[in-house]
Formats: sequence, structure tokens, C-alpha cells
Amino acid sequence: MTLGVVALSGLAGCVNVSAPDKPIVINLNINVKQEVVYRLDGEAKTTIQANPGIF
Repeated sequence: MTLGVVALSGLAGCVNVSAPDKPIVINLNINVKQEVVYRLDGEAKTTIQANPGIF
């Protein structure tokens, strides 16, 4: 019995975890496209055209 345990313990591996030497670099190529669609009421449009300095 002990001979079997000794034989199997020799097959057990060792796990080694260590930090990398160089920093991890993640490159993300992201394109963000935004479209703004607006509609003005006819009365609001004429008011803005009549008073261009209100904004």
C-alpha cells in the first residue's frame, strides 16, 4: 500500500504561477460613429431664423 502511494506521489506535478516579465498589452481598435438627427417644428425654425443669436 505504501509502495503504491510513494509511486503515485512521484507522478504528481507541480504548478508554478508567476507574473510575466513584460506588461500585458491589449490593443483595442474601436470606431465610434454617432449620428444626430433632429427635426424642428416649423414655428421653432422660423423663430430661430428670425433670432440667430439666441443660441
